[in-house]
Amino acid sequence: MRFSLWTIPALALVLCAPLPAAAQNTPPPRVITMSGHGEARAVPDTAMLSAGVSAQAPTAAAALAANTARMQTVLAALKKQGVPDKDIQTSNFSISPQYASGNGQAPRVTGYQANNQVEVRLEDVSKLGVTLDALVTAGANQMNGLNFSIRNDTALLAQARAAAVSEARAKAETFAKAAGVNLGSILSIGESSNDVPRPMYRMESVMVTGSRVPTALGEQSVNADITIVWEIK
Repeated sequence: MRFSLWTIPALALVLCAPLPAAAQNTPPPRVITMSGHGEARAVPDTAMLSAGVSAQAPTAAAALAANTARMQTVLAALKKQGVPDKDIQTSNFSISPQYASGNGQAPRVTGYQANNQVEVRLEDVSKLGVTLDALVTAGANQMNGLNFSIRNDTALLAQARAAAVSEARAKAETFAKAAGVNLGSILSIGESSNDVPRPMYRMESVMVTGSRVPTALGEQSVNADITIVWEIK
């Protein structure tokens, strides 16, 4: 019993003993942190367009019938251009009353308007101008958006990342040389979240052969932003 009573406090003293002063005062490694930005560009290979039909009539049923007939013609035009069903999607449909007021009278319904809109993806951007012309000719009287993209930007992103690393290293070497130190091992590399590729429009128009509508494809820009931490020797 005497041995046990004295052993437990002694063990506690050992566990609670402070670390050596050298371990407590070890300075953190000297580091240099630098960021880099990279960008790679390419002509887009995919176009997304929004097209629709709007029709008015005295009754909702008549407006719907007129809209339906015109939209069927528009869809047939897209099929004729070779756009597959998977790349055509209805994005909006509505029927709403139209009002008129005047001479101090309360608003009254004068008719109805039906709207039907589709999103179309073109994986052959060379057909963009021809498709736009075909849509308008078929009766599409609403064109509400046109966007370009790159289906597979993996290679571009790799180029942008490599450029970002090179820029960060060049900046770090400049700072290190000016400070009279040398770069050591890389301690960490981090990447910021990538933005949606943004368009970089060219000044000239890209005229698609056989098209009545001129289209400018421009370029898409894929970006990368990284931060690297080096140990200083």
